[in-house]
Amino acid sequence: MTNNQADKQNITLILGLGALALIRPLMKITGFIHIFGSEAAGSIVMTILISIAWILIVISKEVHNPIKILVLAGISYAAFAIILSGILSPILDGSLQGPLTNPIALVSVFMTNIIWGLILGMIASAIPYKRN
Repeated sequence: MTNNQADKQNITLILGLGALALIRPLMKITGFIHIFGSEAAGSIVMTILISIAWILIVISKEVHNPIKILVLAGISYAAFAIILSGILSPILDGSLQGPLTNPIALVSVFMTNIIWGLILGMIASAIPYKRN
């Protein structure tokens, strides 16, 4: 496989992982998050399940640098979540709300998800598996 092909696969993987994490905010918006009891419990459970999925996917794909991939996945999720919030908040609430209205919140969303990706990448790196 050429470097260009690997880069394209990594971009697809990164964007796919970021999109997968949108399950949590979509469950919150639709109210399905309450199947776990409270909204807080549902958010925690979904974050854990998404984290496990990210790690298992990276391991199954045998990526060379799981830390890089999962940090970038965290960044892609942050961008997707901000865009989703920007589109849906005016429709659902009648006005723009969320990180787009507050620069500090915008930075916080990215930093939180970079740290999340970093921690998951470190966990995936610590699990012995064949890396390309």
